[in-house]
Amino acid sequence: MLRLIIVTVLFCLFFFNTPTIATEIINTPFTEAQLQEGENIAEEALKATEKGDFTLAENYWSQLIEKFPTNPAVWSNRGNARVSQNKLEEAIADYNESIKLAPNAPDPYLNRGTAYESLKEYEKAIADYEKVLTLDPEDAMAYNNLGNAKAGLKDWETAVKYYHKATELSPQFAFAGANESLALYQIGKKDEALKKMRNLVRKYPMFPDMRAALTAVLWENGKQGEAESNWVATIGIDSRYKDVEWLKEVRRWPPNMVVALEKFLTIDGN
Repeated sequence: MLRLIIVTVLFCLFFFNTPTIATEIINTPFTEAQLQEGENIAEEALKATEKGDFTLAENYWSQLIEKFPTNPAVWSNRGNARVSQNKLEEAIADYNESIKLAPNAPDPYLNRGTAYESLKEYEKAIADYEKVLTLDPEDAMAYNNLGNAKAGLKDWETAVKYYHKATELSPQFAFAGANESLALYQIGKKDEALKKMRNLVRKYPMFPDMRAALTAVLWENGKQGEAESNWVATIGIDSRYKDVEWLKEVRRWPPNMVVALEKFLTIDGN
């Protein structure tokens, strides 16, 4: 999972905790008009991102890089826009630049790790996530992403531990809970997985990932009616769950969960 860095007025980014960079930006003779223009471009970039127009967002971030090349956040955010377009090597180059400018900021490492994951370079991703945790030991997303990388290496037992740690740190982090339940199913703890899936659907009834997972597990347990009900809800929210290849390659469900849903899709004719 990527993490967007919000660009604030004056682009000082004090939250990066890098006084040298902040001082450099403050001492640069930007006019009020230039700063306001930058603020406006950043707002447009965020709007484009919210709309899913990542090509346009990348263009806006590139404009900001030209105007504020020492700002680490604009480099990292352009990297995010590039990851969303599968421009992974270019994204990593942006994150590298952001890290050079702000070596103690966790977000560029977290985002670069996501790019490495997409390239299936899981060891590099793990190194980045572990770096995040040296900078912020209670970063729930870093733990979740560590779980994802361990899952990529088929180390499901360790993945479960990392997902669980993420949910301990951030109980509202629904996707970490979902990932934990899926990984529990993968390692054979099906009753525990089912309980977590039910709890997540009860708490987040519009969560298609868990509706789809419940469909598969309930069907396997002979509860056809309840399975069908959850499937109707799933497809009404997100039809991508019909696509097994998307589940494998993009959502990256564990293989046992994919097989379970395939059985439902095949037998039920969905």
